[in-house]
Amino acid sequence: MNYPVWQLGFLGGGFLIAVIAIIHVYIAQFAVGGGLFLVLTEHLARRNNDPGILEYVRKHTKFFLLLTMVAGALTGVGIWFTISLLSPSATSVLIHTFVFAWGTEWTFFVIEIVSLFIYYYTFDRLSKRNHLIIGWIYFGAAWMSLFVISGIIDFMLTPGAWVENNNFWSGFFNPTFWPALFFRTFFSIIIAGLFGFLTASFLKDKELRTTMLRYSAKWLLVPFVLFLASSWWYKASLPPHIEEIIFQKMPQLRNAITIFLACSPLLILGGLIMAIRMPSGLSRSMAAIMLVIGFIYFGAFEFLREGGRRPYIIYDYMYSNAILKKDMAQVAQAGILKQAKWIEHRKISRYNVRAAGKELFNVLCLSCHSVGGPLNDINQQVRRNAPEELNLIFATMGRERPYMPPFAGNEFEKQILIHYLNTSIRR
Repeated sequence: MNYPVWQLGFLGGGFLIAVIAIIHVYIAQFAVGGGLFLVLTEHLARRNNDPGILEYVRKHTKFFLLLTMVAGALTGVGIWFTISLLSPSATSVLIHTFVFAWGTEWTFFVIEIVSLFIYYYTFDRLSKRNHLIIGWIYFGAAWMSLFVISGIIDFMLTPGAWVENNNFWSGFFNPTFWPALFFRTFFSIIIAGLFGFLTASFLKDKELRTTMLRYSAKWLLVPFVLFLASSWWYKASLPPHIEEIIFQKMPQLRNAITIFLACSPLLILGGLIMAIRMPSGLSRSMAAIMLVIGFIYFGAFEFLREGGRRPYIIYDYMYSNAILKKDMAQVAQAGILKQAKWIEHRKISRYNVRAAGKELFNVLCLSCHSVGGPLNDINQQVRRNAPEELNLIFATMGRERPYMPPFAGNEFEKQILIHYLNTSIRR
């Protein structure tokens, strides 16, 4: 409410953040599990004195470096750029609350970059022992980066006692910190196996290809039980009202729940299939399919986690429209048009009713709803509800519809917004 609104329209409703974030986090998880994959596979090659596996590690490292350091870094910058424009108030809270944590995470990230470049460029220059040490340094820094980020990300879902005491440690070690950390750790190992399938499927030597595909299958299958156990721990750690929102109150999340449950057996089945000797062309196609399934799987989880925050962007503290929970009553009494800082039409006349309605929509609705877009399209919402039903929806927001913030304006502004929806959207 205190910042200008980035009017994406079609890509509104958090769609742009979701796409960039899922791509980035999927790569970032690979950066953690893939680091462990590199060092343990190199250890296997050196223990067995197998030049074929060692050469595979070298080639996989190049792929790993390009994907995590280039695509990962670009999408990471993309996340910061996008959230700072779409959710500047929440971004400000994260920066000011966790400035020490961000500095720590960026330090670990620098260690990751330096150690990974040293690891790749010194295969034939360092001793076996020292080269493995560099690999372990990379993995340690990558996992510590995950440790720090997990505290910040899950703070937004379950800030816990921070809402009352504003204490750094209360927010960081929030109620879902530990299950989320284990969940992401095991999933990063699974992703390492999925990407291992991809690079191993391009090996020309049939015996080596079969060996590495079966080896990668272990990275997928062995941690899967622990991954599922951490998923249930994560679910059990959610406060009852958040669990109710995700699994009962939000119909928009049912598809994500179905996808998450369906992808589990698909990944297990795919891992077993990849362990079978297959022609190179078939193994490449299957590896690509497995990567896509893993991406969809992780995307469904992130969609559920994000949906669980509704109607907040920082749970129990800041609503998705950037209004603080403690300020809601005051804002509703005085009105949005008088209090929001970036408003043109503060006084309503018959000449600017539509423009004022659009401003109210931008401030109150655009953070969750798109206009003709793929996520929470307001066009569909308006067209399937009669005008009187829209009045009922606005009246029950925050109660019968707990995934929506209470309407933050006064009664007059409510009617202006409903008029705008009925005249501009309903056609």
